Amino acid sequence: QVQLVESGGGLVQAGGSLRLSCAASGRTFSHYVVAWVRQAPGKERDAVATISWSGDTVVYADSVKGRFTISRDNAKNTVYLQMNSLKPEDTAVYYCAAAQSPPNLLTGPFHYWGQGTQVTVSS
Repeated sequence: QVQLVESGGGLVQAGGSLRLSCAASGRTFSHYVVAWVRQAPGKERDAVATISWSGDTVVYADSVKGRFTISRDNAKNTVYLQMNSLKPEDTAVYYCAAAQSPPNLLTGPFHYWGQGTQVTVSS
């Protein structure tokens, strides 16, 4: 089992920045692919960024390319999502999710989920 806890969400104006953190405990976190997945009201969950276990491979959804950066520190069992140039359409609950070998880095499936952190971007 892997336990995931997100933090860092909040209210920010359009054009601002936030950094989300995902702290993991349990099994060896460095063996897991980790994604940030968001869900806006009335919409399905969509992955916005994923990082491989080593950090060598990262993928982004087109909607966040050039604005969001995913990174990880396996020594601290933590994955980060730096979000810059935020837009109102980025408003969502952001979840951290993990899997050992998902067939697709963006669509998963992912087997472990955090409780989510709210990000609200005002216009």
